[in-house]
Amino acid sequence: MSSHIKKTRNLLNTRLGFFILATVLFWIKTYIAYRTEFTLGAKGAIQQILLFVNPVPALILIFGLALYFRGRLFYWVLMLLHLIESIWLFANILYYREFSDFLSFGIIKGSGDVQNNLGKSLAEILHPSDFFVFIDFIILLVLLLFKVIQVDRRKFKLRNSFAITILSFVLIFSEYGVANANRSGLLTRTFDNNYIVKYLGLNEYAAFNAYQTAKESATRSNAKSSDIDSVLNFVKKNRSKINPEYFGKAKGKNVFVIHLESFQQFLINYKVDGKEVTPNLNKFYKNKHTISFDNFYHQVSQGKTSDAEMMMENSLYGLPQGSAMVTYGTQNTYQAAPAILDQKGYTTASFHGDVPSFWNRDNTYKSWGYQYFFDSDYYQEKPSYSVGYGLKDKIFFKDSVKYIQQLPQPFYAKLITLTNHYPYELDKPNVSFPATKTGDNTVDPYVQTAHYLDQAFGEFIKYLQKTGLMKNSMIVLYGDHYGISNNHRAAIAQLLHKKEITDYDLAQFQKVPFMIHADDLKGGINHTYGGEIDALPTILHLLGIKDNDTVQFGNDLLSKKRNQVVAFRNGDLVSPKYTVVGSNVYLTKTGKEITPDNEQSKEIKEMQTHVNTELSMSDRVILGDLLRFYKPKDFKKVDKKDFNYKYSYAIKALGEENRKSKNTLLDKLHKKDTEYLYKTSAPELKK
Repeated sequence: MSSHIKKTRNLLNTRLGFFILATVLFWIKTYIAYRTEFTLGAKGAIQQILLFVNPVPALILIFGLALYFRGRLFYWVLMLLHLIESIWLFANILYYREFSDFLSFGIIKGSGDVQNNLGKSLAEILHPSDFFVFIDFIILLVLLLFKVIQVDRRKFKLRNSFAITILSFVLIFSEYGVANANRSGLLTRTFDNNYIVKYLGLNEYAAFNAYQTAKESATRSNAKSSDIDSVLNFVKKNRSKINPEYFGKAKGKNVFVIHLESFQQFLINYKVDGKEVTPNLNKFYKNKHTISFDNFYHQVSQGKTSDAEMMMENSLYGLPQGSAMVTYGTQNTYQAAPAILDQKGYTTASFHGDVPSFWNRDNTYKSWGYQYFFDSDYYQEKPSYSVGYGLKDKIFFKDSVKYIQQLPQPFYAKLITLTNHYPYELDKPNVSFPATKTGDNTVDPYVQTAHYLDQAFGEFIKYLQKTGLMKNSMIVLYGDHYGISNNHRAAIAQLLHKKEITDYDLAQFQKVPFMIHADDLKGGINHTYGGEIDALPTILHLLGIKDNDTVQFGNDLLSKKRNQVVAFRNGDLVSPKYTVVGSNVYLTKTGKEITPDNEQSKEIKEMQTHVNTELSMSDRVILGDLLRFYKPKDFKKVDKKDFNYKYSYAIKALGEENRKSKNTLLDKLHKKDTEYLYKTSAPELKK
């Protein structure tokens, strides 16, 4: 036994031995993280084996770089590489815990725009056990500092270093060959980062993402005017026909778009301890003048809220990595709802109780043609007024009234709520609903903040009714993305009263509300399948605005004949007949998993081809800034210089417009301020 220990110690006292020890320790902890921190869905022997071995090839390549350095420098270079790799793994564990996705260079690049809001979420996401990710680094450092492992000063032959590098590349390409055989087109067809990590590894994902990011940067400079032709042909071919029963039903009305933060469809009519979570939204959902869509899905990726805004106002998908608003919001040309409506005589404004730079809104909104952007600078700020990511919803809605009443009608006003944002925090005076009891601390308070949002919405609707705005307006509500990520499967099962959750259940869990209300509309529950990409054409048609010339990938949800295939950003899809998640196929009506026969396979292949083409076309538009090459007949390109969102400038401009216009709410009420009509139960505002 002592002889064996001596041989082992002698090996560790060599550079090769220390390199092997560092690689093995990091391999073990990475695999443990794969199994405990990430939900990669490895099925079958091949996927399980690949998941086990995939950390090794890249680690040999990266740690092997240290072997090119001599003496002590080898050890310090290896330790530095080990620390960088540990930080990368640590950061991905935290990010995945909340977003069920891996960090991309697009997200890292855009983090500066949201860094002032990250501390609150990080405190909730971080677990003390996460720091065990650094335990092997500490072990290696202690072994070196206390000279348990001796520094090997002998020369390591250069050809041996080369051999290890070559071995790493052989293993990487062999791994890719096996992975691609199991998942055909792994790096060309998939839109899901989980697949890349599952098959190839976290480092290979980082390398592929870096390649994609560089490729995206080059796409714009290489784009040419003829590139838009295939996009126009695709859009024209797939555009659904107008439904005359609904076209123009809300013509000339104001439009309120209310952004329900992190709000999922399952909350509608959901009860906890016999109490409705959202009684006001439930009533609105069932109103005889509200069209409510019960098969409407969010389609966001890493951009989350920013992806939802991109789809809602442009009918363009967000990008597979990062945020299009952050990366391409400033420089790109768009044909967005605010600009379209501005050119039809509407006043356009967005309201948001957070800093203007969040998701690069202060720049992107200019590209989209918003005349006004009322951000946190326009609202009273007191410590008790904010929670989580910004102004509490009850205070936000109430304080927005002072600006709404000054907007010349008709207007298009988007109000972005915030309180129902992770980490679902509320101070004690505002908690008026019981938490769920799943045992998941992230999930359980979700219904409490959703209930608070519902109360705020109810107060706002009462104000609209009192002032007469309800009669003159079309109210659009939408949930931007999930509130509970797929990483909380056990809690989701309890919420949905299921013993276990399948991939089918998780796909259906991505439903979010989409409701459209106007007094002249014939309401009801609409069962058509659609998503956020379809919102803009639906809204425009209700307003009597044809969109024959604009580039929109969505279709009017009220059209009698429309393609009901809903594309998820990772390439999965849902249709009335099939739900496709990765390589698994389910019958949508029953949730039964099937092995498709020849006829079914043909149908699914056609759907998948359509989804992949649509996502690819949308990406081309954004990455290449292709709309700069296209001039619709009835649309004037936005000039960002026309807009200034600074408080002093905007207040002056609003005052001037108010004096010129004879059609504001204040004018209708003979200049009588309406703020006194707004009643709220917000305890912070009680004297």
